[in-house]
Amino acid sequence: MNITTENFLLIGAILLFSAVAAGKFAYRFGAPALLLFLGVGLFFGYDILSFNSPELTQFIGMLALCIILFSGGMDTKFSEIRAVLAPGLVLSTVGVLLTAVIVAGFVYFVSPWAGVALSFPTALLLASTMSSTDSASVFSILRSKKQGLRENLRPMLELESGSNDPMAYVLVILLVALLSPTQDAIGTGASIVLFIVQMALGALLGFLLGKAAVWSINKINISNASLYSVLLLAFVFFTFSFTSLINGNGYLAVYIAGLVVGNHKIVHKRTLVTFFDGVTWLVQIIMFIMLGLLVDVRALLEPHTLLLGLGVAMFMMFIARPMAVFACLAPFRKYTFKARCYVAWVGLRGAVPIIFATYPLVEGIEHAELIFNVVFIVTIISLVVQGTTVSGAANAFGVAFSERESSFGDALQDRMKSAFTEVEVNEQMLSSGNTLSRITLPDNTLVIMVCRDGDYFVPQGRTELRRGDKLLILSDRNDELQAHYEELGLDEVIKFQ
Repeated sequence: MNITTENFLLIGAILLFSAVAAGKFAYRFGAPALLLFLGVGLFFGYDILSFNSPELTQFIGMLALCIILFSGGMDTKFSEIRAVLAPGLVLSTVGVLLTAVIVAGFVYFVSPWAGVALSFPTALLLASTMSSTDSASVFSILRSKKQGLRENLRPMLELESGSNDPMAYVLVILLVALLSPTQDAIGTGASIVLFIVQMALGALLGFLLGKAAVWSINKINISNASLYSVLLLAFVFFTFSFTSLINGNGYLAVYIAGLVVGNHKIVHKRTLVTFFDGVTWLVQIIMFIMLGLLVDVRALLEPHTLLLGLGVAMFMMFIARPMAVFACLAPFRKYTFKARCYVAWVGLRGAVPIIFATYPLVEGIEHAELIFNVVFIVTIISLVVQGTTVSGAANAFGVAFSERESSFGDALQDRMKSAFTEVEVNEQMLSSGNTLSRITLPDNTLVIMVCRDGDYFVPQGRTELRRGDKLLILSDRNDELQAHYEELGLDEVIKFQ
């Protein structure tokens, strides 16, 4: 079926509807939503839609990764990761390298048995595409089950998953350049220098451009608040493209810029976080569906592809990942054996390895289709086996605890009848006295915050008010309060609910 201009939006809407429905079922059964998003793509790609564009898939994956990494950085609180900074960074760098080398050795020796002999550089390229983890779906499962992790494991795993994609990306790019028939080969020394330059420039520019984004957002003073989201999105793409243009690691730059922005005070931060949460889900769905559409199901079912994919998946889950984790965490004695085992198990592979596997396809690397198909098989097995046992494994290893559920979280959004209003103090309000206790308000009404000349503070009964102060008022008696405002001559009342 060919997609024409007339039915493109219809098909796109159907795909999105299907993906959202799949995501709902995924949470119900404790599976990563990514698994069913890929399933939607596979279903529509099998004799329903005709799609075969690695270049377009790679481009969309690049855009999606920029947004996902930046949003992940924004959601990461530095105060939480400070205590796990060292083990998290070791896992995201040394751990990725160890995983790639161990898996490459396995692929090199086993691939002839599967009917296709791969050279060690090709085996290392295959392993490198799968060397980073994707824990976003893991933590969505844990949070949906109100399950926490002991020994500060959650921030460490979030730091690892958010910062290990750049390392895997560098390995893939270097190996693609080494194996590409259309590019000049680079030596080992040049590869090491390029690696150091990319990581250093990525870290430096990510920090500087993140600071620039914070300064710009706080100083630009745009009357339309919605444009702040557009401005920050432009910073995301500029950070990636400019860093990549001067041979830096754009993905690392984007993640660090997100960390900088998320850990600074910026105007309209709640709106920006909500915007990026929604856009992140949208690009994830689009990216996963396109990856599913790109796969040739018939090629996946070829015996040598299935055999190699199954062998690599089992080896990575039960040998390579545990070896890398135990080696990386050996200097950090505070983690128990059970905690290390759980970290080793939560080595979930996601969409990133599949995106990285499109690079050999685009460059025409030998065995590129086999690499892509094996990576896809490994990802599916990882999602099915590891993704559906994340919660159970936490309980089995004794590192789980039940998080206390907030009694007010849903009420603040849905069920609470109280309303927030903002008014400006006038002379009539101060007629009985200039302290908060002398202002007459209806029952069940509180002044919870005062804004004076750009400064915010929580008032007490003895707090002296001034004309022009802005009051944030919470009340259950909305009708009475509105009538009281009219008596005080307050016509400009801002309502928040």
